[in-house]
Amino acid sequence: MMMPKVQQMLELKLNETFSIPLQPFPFQYIFLAAIFFILLHRWSSYRNSSVPPSPPKLPIIGNLHQVGSLPHRSLQTLSQRHGPVMLLHFGSKPVLVISSAEAASQIFKTHDLIFSDRPKFIFFEKIVYNSKDILSAPYGDYWRQLRSICVLNLLSNKRVHSFHAVRQEETRLMISNILQSCSVLSSSSSSSSPVLNLSNIFMKLSNDVISRTALGRKYSDLREDRGKMFMKIVKDMSEFFTRVNIGDYIPWLAWFTRLSGFDAELDDLAKRADAFLNMVIQEHIDKSNSGIDGMNDNEEQKDFVDVLLAVQKENAARVLVDRVGIKAIILDIFAAGSETSFTTLEWVMSELMRNPRVMTKLQNEVREVVGKKEDITEDDLVEMNYLKAVIKETFRLHPPLPLLVPRMSNKNVKINGYNITAKTQVMVNAWAIGRDPKSYTNAEQYEPERFLNSAIDYKGNDFELIPFGSGRRGCPGIQFTIALIEIVLANIVHKFNWKLPDGATAEDLDMSESTGITASRKYPLEVVARPYSSCF
Repeated sequence: MMMPKVQQMLELKLNETFSIPLQPFPFQYIFLAAIFFILLHRWSSYRNSSVPPSPPKLPIIGNLHQVGSLPHRSLQTLSQRHGPVMLLHFGSKPVLVISSAEAASQIFKTHDLIFSDRPKFIFFEKIVYNSKDILSAPYGDYWRQLRSICVLNLLSNKRVHSFHAVRQEETRLMISNILQSCSVLSSSSSSSSPVLNLSNIFMKLSNDVISRTALGRKYSDLREDRGKMFMKIVKDMSEFFTRVNIGDYIPWLAWFTRLSGFDAELDDLAKRADAFLNMVIQEHIDKSNSGIDGMNDNEEQKDFVDVLLAVQKENAARVLVDRVGIKAIILDIFAAGSETSFTTLEWVMSELMRNPRVMTKLQNEVREVVGKKEDITEDDLVEMNYLKAVIKETFRLHPPLPLLVPRMSNKNVKINGYNITAKTQVMVNAWAIGRDPKSYTNAEQYEPERFLNSAIDYKGNDFELIPFGSGRRGCPGIQFTIALIEIVLANIVHKFNWKLPDGATAEDLDMSESTGITASRKYPLEVVARPYSSCF
């Protein structure tokens, strides 16, 4: 309350100004009224500023508490309440969440250049040499050079086709191992059906194919020291990639990761990966210098390290890519190629086991196309339209990276009429977009038939289906990944009949997802294989 003398002077001044006699008025009412008008003004300014809708946030952490162990599901739930263009705050960082095909088209097409940058993450800083890779490098000349090398030299259609023998050899070996496992398990356990862990089988296959194409040889033999080293690196990279580092969003809490040992573990992984890649690159250089077939003149026999070293040698004056860049690119290929292939194959077979009608229809198509031939060639795949529809439907419901690699705006822009400021991180929820009932009828059902007479594809031009992203920063390795998935899927449904173990029904199959950024199965896919008599 005001001093009496001051209050009297204020009343006298107001009476003189308005010539209206005033009753005594407590000062606290004036104060509350001022607060009300200030808040009203801010609320009005907030509405008129056209920022995207947001759920309430907490001090310091923002909306981080609203993102659960399955972020794509948490963000879908929030978007259903607040809209397909939603603004969150992860700590001090503004994060735009996109959950519709129409909004995604504005990010990837209309304003692709504005959203062509990447936010900085501690994982990429430590593992890929301060973002010297194509995935996380800032948009600019260096990134454009890497992109050109990957598109023209590593992942062109010609290069992908040159590895067809590797894909077929590794697929045959996988089939042979499944047959052998069935035989061994059957003879040792006559009272029960042999159970196979398809998740492990697909993971080994993916790693072996990527190893041969990128490094020139397989490193999955755990009897070798280098094999153990390599498999441990792959496993640890996959695990770290799924973990959120609090220091990325609340920098002043970065000490927590140092205290918990996270930073030390990440530094150790970076050192181990660097040492392994240095060893591989040096082996290639030594073979080249000695005239051994490591870096031969036959383009079809060159692995990715061979190709990158050749590019480096040919462009030494311009330094398009140095040794650090080569190591970063190879790490990208492993992280993206192996995880995508393995996860997709795992979910395809999970959905086929859960939907026997689809499995039967796919087997009929593949067996009709192949006929009595022993081997399936990549030429046979051209005629397998239902197989391609099955893969598309799996990408729709189970994109390997449900929340695509985040982008960042480099200037102010409008999306859906909302003002988005520069330096805003953008997360596109490919998982939610694939399940949007505005784009798909029976969106939660597994129905590959929806793609048989549809022009929608996964290459980045149709925003209803974007498992590989789109635009400038879309994945350049789509054909490399698809070529492996198609030949493996065709073989396993052609050569075996499959069922769940212990008399389990399709409804019994647990379809839970693992926690983290990627979305592989929470539990390994265990099945029973019966060789198809016409094949053997």
